[in-house]
Amino acid sequence: MSTIAEVEIPAQEFALRKTLEQVPDAEFDVVRVAAHDSKHVLPYIWATADDFDALNDALENDPSVDELRILEDLGDERLYRMNWVDQIRVVIHILIEEEATILNLRGKENRWRLRILFPTRDALSATYEFCEESGLSLDVRNIYEMSETRHGLFGLTEEQHETLLMALEAGYYDVPRDATADDLSDNLNISHQAISERLRRGHRSLVKNALAVGPGDGKE
Repeated sequence: MSTIAEVEIPAQEFALRKTLEQVPDAEFDVVRVAAHDSKHVLPYIWATADDFDALNDALENDPSVDELRILEDLGDERLYRMNWVDQIRVVIHILIEEEATILNLRGKENRWRLRILFPTRDALSATYEFCEESGLSLDVRNIYEMSETRHGLFGLTEEQHETLLMALEAGYYDVPRDATADDLSDNLNISHQAISERLRRGHRSLVKNALAVGPGDGKE
């Protein structure tokens, strides 16, 4: 069965370590990453920073970066394309050796957080063992098993998935609403407080796992 894992890696053991040291306010959100061989990783990265001149200088001089290119400049954020050529052993292992898919990858301050879809639970275990044997740190934060439905893809429990779909079908999200939280609680035979908490936690999981997975995101 496919498995989704959220893991954290210290910035000093990953690509862009020098850049994050020199520009500590920088944040990176990788929207696509691929490994074409065992020596290069090609990411597309949205970046924010207080000083983009300093960020560009740091990236140009970062030993893990090659062939840096700015694709979009929106003023307060930029889209970069680059090659990662150093400190990428774990990414190479995940993408090539385990044939896994990196769903989200975000770095800021002293950590990177990855959300990875592994083809099997054994592939996750093999990645953890690879990091241990290589002297790399891999902190597994959450694990979700994929089920016959797709709720595991977004970190939803079965109850949250059922409740959100019921709310959608009942018109809870319509404007104006065709159903209230009381209507949903009556249908599920649970309290108003329980339905509110289930909806809130379900919304949080959707936002966290679909839009904002990163170090520090979604902490209780």
